[in-house]
Amino acid sequence: MFILQHLDQTIKKMRTQAANLLTILNLGLGAFAIIFILQGQLYTSLLFICLAAVFDRFDGIVARRLNITSELGKQLDSLCDLISFGVAPALLLYSAILYDFGTPGAIFTIIFIACGAIRLARFNVSEHYGYFVGLPITAGGCLLTISFLLVEAVPGPLFMWITLILSLLMISTFKVKKV
Repeated sequence: MFILQHLDQTIKKMRTQAANLLTILNLGLGAFAIIFILQGQLYTSLLFICLAAVFDRFDGIVARRLNITSELGKQLDSLCDLISFGVAPALLLYSAILYDFGTPGAIFTIIFIACGAIRLARFNVSEHYGYFVGLPITAGGCLLTISFLLVEAVPGPLFMWITLILSLLMISTFKVKKV
């Protein structure tokens, strides 16, 4: 009887952490993306960022379905999103093309990461039900990541503009309906 009670408590505890586990998987995939960027394996990095987006989508769904949303989960999700959709995509594009522009390329990379951090911080301290204010960092990071596929086909300076526009969209005040 004691073992069954302990097992039941363990299962309940694991259930309450399901969304956070998916969030940590998002973080791990983003970290792997960065590691592969450092190794020059940019297409592998792109794959890991895309996988991180899948787990990021599922963590929110699981939290709502199981009714296990928490302030800790919200903060954890934002910190992980900054790595997976701020730092990793910015470094991917920097390694692929922005590096060629020297200091300005580095500055645009940092601007993207900083705007992502500002966007996430603003999200965490405000209550907006049914909509986001500004472009969500997941969308911005995924768009920046996908733009990497155009490096061979598009003039290099355009990527500085793409990075800047996505950065400004993240900190803008337009509303995006939550899906």
